[in-house]
Amino acid sequence: MHGYEMIQEIAERSGGAWKPSPGSVYPTLQLLEDEGLIASASEGGKKLFSLTESGRAAADEGPDAPWEEASRGIDFEALGEIRQAGFGLMEAFGQVWKTGSKDQRDKALAVINEARKKLYLILADED
Repeated sequence: MHGYEMIQEIAERSGGAWKPSPGSVYPTLQLLEDEGLIASASEGGKKLFSLTESGRAAADEGPDAPWEEASRGIDFEALGEIRQAGFGLMEAFGQVWKTGSKDQRDKALAVINEARKKLYLILADED
């Protein structure tokens, strides 16, 4: 796989709980290649990576895959509801911001700030 495919695969295997950034994946791939755990080959203008024998042995001896740890104990149905609610909130806020008057934008910003405070109060067990 090439780096972008790995990022997508990790995100999929973790159910979206973990999507590493290119800034963390590509330096890690270079480090693993320097250590002889993976090898790279260019194909169609892309750099493809594969495990070496040493890399396969290290993977077999290592702990659980990190995407398994990242997705352990996650309620994926609730996660989907949370994402949908968050995206819906931002969509509504964006609509007000793009088409609303200054007064409406100020009110929308106050609602977002109040919601953020209320969410933190939930963690503090306060009403």
